[in-house]
Amino acid sequence: QVQLVESGGGLVQPGGSLRLSCAASGGIFSLLRMGWYRQAPGKQRELVAAIVSGGNTDYADFVKGRFTISRDNAKNTVYLQMNSLKAEDTAVYYCNARGMRSDYWGQGTQVTVSS
Repeated sequence: QVQLVESGGGLVQPGGSLRLSCAASGGIFSLLRMGWYRQAPGKQRELVAAIVSGGNTDYADFVKGRFTISRDNAKNTVYLQMNSLKAEDTAVYYCNARGMRSDYWGQGTQVTVSS
Protein backbone atom coordinates (compact mmCIF):
# COMPACT_ATOMS: atom_id res chain seq x y z
CA GLN A 1 0.00 0.00 0.00
CA VAL A 2 1.13 3.51 -0.86
CA GLN A 3 0.21 6.48 1.31
CA LEU A 4 0.47 10.05 0.07
CA VAL A 5 0.31 13.20 2.19
CA GLU A 6 0.11 16.63 0.58
CA SER A 7 1.10 19.90 2.20
CA GLY A 8 1.80 23.50 1.26
CA GLY A 9 -1.60 24.72 0.17
CA GLY A 10 -3.13 27.94 1.38
CA LEU A 11 -4.39 31.37 0.44
CA VAL A 12 -2.36 33.49 -1.96
CA GLN A 13 -2.87 36.69 -3.94
CA PRO A 14 -3.04 36.62 -7.75
CA GLY A 15 0.47 36.61 -9.13
CA GLY A 16 1.84 34.96 -6.02
CA SER A 17 3.55 31.62 -5.53
CA LEU A 18 3.13 28.42 -3.55
CA ARG A 19 5.08 25.19 -3.35
CA LEU A 20 3.17 21.98 -2.76
CA SER A 21 4.82 18.87 -1.37
CA CYS A 22 3.73 15.25 -1.43
CA ALA A 23 5.41 12.75 0.85
CA ALA A 24 5.04 9.09 -0.11
CA SER A 25 5.37 6.00 2.03
CA GLY A 26 4.59 2.31 1.78
CA GLY A 27 6.00 1.78 -1.69
CA ILE A 28 9.15 1.97 -3.76
CA PHE A 29 9.00 5.65 -4.60
CA SER A 30 11.70 5.57 -7.24
CA LEU A 31 9.61 3.21 -9.37
CA LEU A 32 6.44 5.29 -9.32
CA ARG A 33 5.11 7.78 -11.82
CA MET A 34 4.02 10.76 -9.75
CA GLY A 35 1.57 13.46 -10.63
CA TRP A 36 -0.44 16.40 -9.44
CA TYR A 37 -4.12 16.75 -10.25
CA ARG A 38 -6.60 19.41 -9.27
CA GLN A 39 -10.34 19.67 -8.90
CA ALA A 40 -12.26 22.92 -8.71
CA PRO A 41 -15.84 23.07 -7.40
CA GLY A 42 -18.27 21.64 -9.94
CA LYS A 43 -15.51 20.55 -12.31
CA GLN A 44 -13.76 17.32 -13.23
CA ARG A 45 -10.44 16.38 -11.75
CA GLU A 46 -7.71 17.25 -14.23
CA LEU A 47 -4.03 16.52 -14.66
CA VAL A 48 -1.74 19.40 -13.79
CA ALA A 49 1.70 17.81 -14.16
CA ALA A 50 3.38 14.42 -14.04
CA ILE A 51 6.92 13.15 -13.62
CA VAL A 52 8.49 9.73 -14.05
CA SER A 53 11.40 8.28 -12.11
CA GLY A 54 13.98 9.46 -14.62
CA GLY A 55 12.75 13.05 -14.42
CA ASN A 56 10.81 13.45 -17.67
CA THR A 57 7.82 15.72 -17.16
CA ASP A 58 4.47 16.49 -18.71
CA TYR A 59 2.31 19.57 -18.11
CA ALA A 60 -1.19 20.66 -18.82
CA ASP A 61 -1.30 23.54 -21.29
CA PHE A 62 -2.85 25.90 -18.77
CA VAL A 63 0.15 25.70 -16.42
CA LYS A 64 3.07 25.57 -18.85
CA GLY A 65 5.59 28.26 -18.03
CA ARG A 66 4.11 28.82 -14.58
CA PHE A 67 4.30 25.51 -12.71
CA THR A 68 7.21 23.13 -12.25
CA ILE A 69 7.01 19.54 -11.02
CA SER A 70 10.06 17.89 -9.50
CA ARG A 71 10.90 14.91 -7.33
CA ASP A 72 13.50 13.94 -4.79
CA ASN A 73 13.72 10.16 -4.75
CA ALA A 74 16.00 10.17 -1.70
CA LYS A 75 13.27 11.97 0.27
CA ASN A 76 10.32 10.11 -1.30
CA THR A 77 8.81 13.48 -2.12
CA VAL A 78 7.35 15.18 -5.17
CA TYR A 79 6.91 18.94 -5.43
CA LEU A 80 4.83 21.37 -7.42
CA GLN A 81 6.20 24.89 -7.61
CA MET A 82 3.39 27.23 -8.64
CA ASN A 83 4.22 30.73 -9.81
CA SER A 84 2.12 33.52 -11.31
CA LEU A 85 -0.99 32.07 -9.75
CA LYS A 86 -4.38 33.04 -11.13
CA ALA A 87 -7.84 32.97 -9.61
CA GLU A 88 -8.73 30.07 -11.89
CA ASP A 89 -5.99 27.99 -10.26
CA THR A 90 -8.17 27.77 -7.16
CA ALA A 91 -8.83 24.09 -6.50
CA VAL A 92 -8.04 21.14 -4.31
CA TYR A 93 -4.72 19.74 -5.46
CA TYR A 94 -4.18 15.99 -5.21
CA CYS A 95 -1.00 13.98 -5.31
CA ASN A 96 -1.12 10.81 -7.40
CA ALA A 97 1.13 7.78 -7.58
CA ARG A 98 0.73 5.41 -10.50
CA GLY A 99 2.12 1.96 -9.96
CA MET A 100 2.09 -1.08 -12.18
CA ARG A 101 -1.31 -2.23 -10.98
CA SER A 102 -3.14 0.64 -9.29
CA ASP A 103 -3.34 4.37 -8.61
CA TYR A 104 -2.99 5.97 -5.19
CA TRP A 105 -4.26 9.36 -4.08
CA GLY A 106 -3.61 11.76 -1.26
CA GLN A 107 -6.31 13.59 0.68
CA GLY A 108 -5.68 16.82 -1.19
CA THR A 109 -4.59 20.30 -0.20
CA GLN A 110 -6.62 23.44 -0.80
CA VAL A 111 -5.14 26.21 -2.93
CA THR A 112 -7.09 29.45 -2.99
CA VAL A 113 -6.06 32.40 -5.16
CA SER A 114 -7.96 35.54 -4.28
CA SER A 115 -9.07 38.11 -6.80
